[in-house]
Amino acid sequence: MILTTFLVALLGAMAIGVPIAFALLISGAALMWQLDMFDAQILAQNLINGANSFPLLAVPFFMLAGEIMTVGGLSRRIVDFAMVLVGHVKGGLGYVTIITACLMAALSGSAVADAAAMTALLLPMMTAAGHDRKRSAGLIASAGIIAPVIPPSIGMIIFGVAANVSISKLFLAGILPGLMMGAALWVTWAWLVRREPITPQPRKSPRDVLHAAREGIWALGMPVIIIVGLRFGVFTPTEAAVVAAVYSWFVSTFIYREMNLRSLYQVFLSSAKVSAVIMLLVAAAMVSAWLITVAGLPDRMVDLLEPLIGEPLLLMLAAMALVVLVGTAMDMTPTILILTPVLMPAVKAAGIDPVYFGVLFIINNAIGLITPPVGTVLNTVAGVGRLSMDDVTRGALPFLLAQLAVLFLLVLFPDLVLVPARWLY
Repeated sequence: MILTTFLVALLGAMAIGVPIAFALLISGAALMWQLDMFDAQILAQNLINGANSFPLLAVPFFMLAGEIMTVGGLSRRIVDFAMVLVGHVKGGLGYVTIITACLMAALSGSAVADAAAMTALLLPMMTAAGHDRKRSAGLIASAGIIAPVIPPSIGMIIFGVAANVSISKLFLAGILPGLMMGAALWVTWAWLVRREPITPQPRKSPRDVLHAAREGIWALGMPVIIIVGLRFGVFTPTEAAVVAAVYSWFVSTFIYREMNLRSLYQVFLSSAKVSAVIMLLVAAAMVSAWLITVAGLPDRMVDLLEPLIGEPLLLMLAAMALVVLVGTAMDMTPTILILTPVLMPAVKAAGIDPVYFGVLFIINNAIGLITPPVGTVLNTVAGVGRLSMDDVTRGALPFLLAQLAVLFLLVLFPDLVLVPARWLY
């Protein structure tokens, strides 16, 4: 009855158009009423405590770094660098998209921000080169979801806070799976583009390559600083976010000289608006998470999954299937915050490494960003690229299947995540 009350309140509020953050608060209030413990002061206190977390400070700073990266010219120079490397290959712009996505993922951690930037920069170029516009948009959307997997990842920060798992370990464990997602897109694009009548661009001269590398070295240096700093304990993930924001501002203002005080104000305003939305979601979901724990739903989930606890592989497959299903109807952040307290007790009871589960959980939620009907990244690419949602969805389908294949492979072979991660940390 408690679970029914929570789901009916949450889904009913969403069905009539209530924003997800407020729908979570409504479902939390409904749970309190069902448990006969409704108190507005307790609701407000847990709402404030939900956002009162030092690790969560990383979210607005990484959002700020991503905004500065786009406005300050770092994103464009990364595209230019990838272009001189593989732009001359048949379908080279697709490979440029994948390389750019991996590099930008190591800068911002936001799938929506990366997808929007790549759509604005690369979709017109791919269309002008003769590539199918729908397929190109689908590739950009699918490449954009690498951002929540390769560090720094906003999704991993939120999961780490909700599950009490080391964010630094999650970051380092996500590097290889993120690159595997890029490799899967590379193979899929190579297969699809082989029949397209595309004339490759001329190969760039060594001087052009050197010039692009020199221009992009400052942008490429940021992920190196973050990963090396985390690996050797120079700073925490929250401090890394501050370093990323300050570094990107310094490079944009004093080296590339593409940012001034007026543009800096707009960057602060834009990143503050997005951060406020995320933090309100986190705070509201923490209220529901606390009440879910008080109601004993995690224990009931453990009892429900007890037949699978002795079979970690089957439990992982069942959990991933559940997340795929939920991901089609809900955005990444609320999915993480709602399902984490429900699934983690069963994961721990089965002896599954929480870092391993966290990486696959985030990959699955990232894939949810390109699954209709919600598909936030699909909507972003459709809006920026002036395409219909259906067109982008059809273009993304083969790449979506490739990403699901990577997820299934990682479920079957946990050492692909665990061994490199243990070596890194």
